[in-house]
Amino acid sequence: MSFFSKPITISLSPNVEKDDIILALKLIFQPWKWKRKHYEKCSRSVELEDEFKNYLGVKYSFAFNSGRSAYLAILNSLELEKDTQILLQAYTCNAAVNPIIWSGFKPVFVDIDETLNLNPEDLQKKISPETKVMIIQHTFGNPAKIDEISKIAKENNLTLIEDCAHSLGAQYHGQKVGAFGKAAFFSFSRDKVISSVFGGMAVTNDDEVAKKIKDIQEKCDEPSNFWIFQQLLHPILVNYLILPFYGFFGLGKWILIGFQKLKILSKAIHKIEKQGRKPGYFSKKMPDALAILALNQFRKLERFNKHRKEIAEFYYQNLKGLGFILPEKNENAEPIFMRYSVLLPNYLDSDLILKKARQQNILLDDGWRKTPIVPPDTNLEKMKYISGSCPQAEKTAKQIVNLPTHINIFKEHAQKIVNFLKKF
Repeated sequence: MSFFSKPITISLSPNVEKDDIILALKLIFQPWKWKRKHYEKCSRSVELEDEFKNYLGVKYSFAFNSGRSAYLAILNSLELEKDTQILLQAYTCNAAVNPIIWSGFKPVFVDIDETLNLNPEDLQKKISPETKVMIIQHTFGNPAKIDEISKIAKENNLTLIEDCAHSLGAQYHGQKVGAFGKAAFFSFSRDKVISSVFGGMAVTNDDEVAKKIKDIQEKCDEPSNFWIFQQLLHPILVNYLILPFYGFFGLGKWILIGFQKLKILSKAIHKIEKQGRKPGYFSKKMPDALAILALNQFRKLERFNKHRKEIAEFYYQNLKGLGFILPEKNENAEPIFMRYSVLLPNYLDSDLILKKARQQNILLDDGWRKTPIVPPDTNLEKMKYISGSCPQAEKTAKQIVNLPTHINIFKEHAQKIVNFLKKF
């Protein structure tokens, strides 16, 4: 293995290309471009909002410094009573649960089906008189059963919110996800469909909801210059220092940990979020510096998603019939495969598989495993999750191994992963 051999990785800013790194490097030396110019009619953040709503075909879009901030703005715009029950699926990230808790509401978890999305049958069982809102997550870019779920929401007078953090560009019945509910939110985090390290968007077609989200956005401050600087450093250090040294006795991993401890780089999820607490950098507007990075990625979206679909098809053709459980195909949906999920047979141990993969410089552990709310060290009690309430989600979390599909995964990388899995 070469000293500077970059690993095959599923996370660590996977979408970043050379032009993104150059752009981030230029921005570091152009601090006057970091924040919105209040005396200008159009900032780069507003430009991103305009391009985003035109792409999705929605009336309103609002940029925030993260998907969590966008999600919080939507929840707060609904003006619900405290302790209102909000339904969402298990097998999700704590970033999908915490905004509910931070807003004073109560999360109630619904089990998943074979698509890794919310199970309509279990959904029916979990609705109570206190339930007012339902979050529909499109896991790893695979649209949920929107027809069935929307019907249930309508019959029970529930407000439907789409969690599109994984699914920018995915379609259902030929319509892009994000326009099926009252509102939706997207994430541009470091390992999402497009990435600006941090960033997110709230969208809606509802005039009243839009007015309230706009009011919330205008009251938000922008992040500090130091926080912006941390995010701009991320793609540069990851690609030129951290990843090249990963193959040398895991040195790259320790460099990353060191930078995070020294606050040179930020973490995708702050440690206090795993305990249900809110970091101080939520909620904020999206700074122009990150909007510039997001715009550059957004203009490559179609190429990114076309590539993901091709890699996913390669995995399917080479892994079918080998005993792995592969993603179910919904005839009404056009997924974008932010990940390609493989469920291992019961006799295989995912910990062992991932350990052996690391020994071959293949980093497949994206944290979406082991527990029904990820990362695995999330405090489930703080998330209000009741053990055993979603058995399929708990089982899936123990069996799943996600495979990378991003723009820096080429056929030879996918073939290496396939060859590795075939050994088992």
